[in-house]
Amino acid sequence: MNVIPSAQRSIETLALSIAFGEGRQRRQVVDNVNILLGQGESYGLIGESGCGKSTLLRALAGLNHHYQGHILLNNREQQHRRDKGFYRDVQMVFQDPYASLHPRKMVWNTLREPLQLQGLDRHETRISEVLNAVGLSDAFRYRYPHQLSGGQRQRVAIARALILEPSILLLDEPTSALDVSVQAEILNLLSQMRRQRRLTYLLVTHDLAVVAHLCDRVSIMYQGRLLEEFTADALRQENVTHAYSRRFLAASEG
Repeated sequence: MNVIPSAQRSIETLALSIAFGEGRQRRQVVDNVNILLGQGESYGLIGESGCGKSTLLRALAGLNHHYQGHILLNNREQQHRRDKGFYRDVQMVFQDPYASLHPRKMVWNTLREPLQLQGLDRHETRISEVLNAVGLSDAFRYRYPHQLSGGQRQRVAIARALILEPSILLLDEPTSALDVSVQAEILNLLSQMRRQRRLTYLLVTHDLAVVAHLCDRVSIMYQGRLLEEFTADALRQENVTHAYSRRFLAASEG
């Protein structure tokens, strides 16, 4: 685990484990995972489909309450069911923007809802500011998801995550549902938002190009366990030690 001073720790898991099913049907999906992110860091979690990385992310986001171990935010342990304050600090961007946006709500309603839930003021100003921040004009507030392109929908999803001004974004395959031509635009937007807002990112993906673009450190996950951790530079140079890591990198390039 990376050594990060206590005052600079952002989000942390200690012996995090998640299992589904009972008896013979019980399956260990996440097994004793320890992750530590510093403030402003971007951390990538890679691995093949079904390795447990999205399940882990959902537990961090408070969407899965059935886990063992500990989740800490700014050195404070979080309850399995999170309070409203948690969601001021932590937001999630999902893989499929069309599925994550309500089809019958205009963008304006989608962005206003978290402000209402958190009791924040200046709705109109905040909506305009966040739309402009993600590269959309104010006119987009009156559109429905089906009137937007895939890239525009993901920009709205990012705007919804940013409107509460969180310090941490959890990113679940944020570009995999987009056309290749749009993926680079969204990655550049996420990089820009991280710099401007000093955000901490935890990204799960199987796309090595996404990790290399966004992340400082990377861990590879296999059958619910973290095999090894390395820097993004080591990933680019394929400087890894575990045999599975080498196979995964070779398969991803092929």
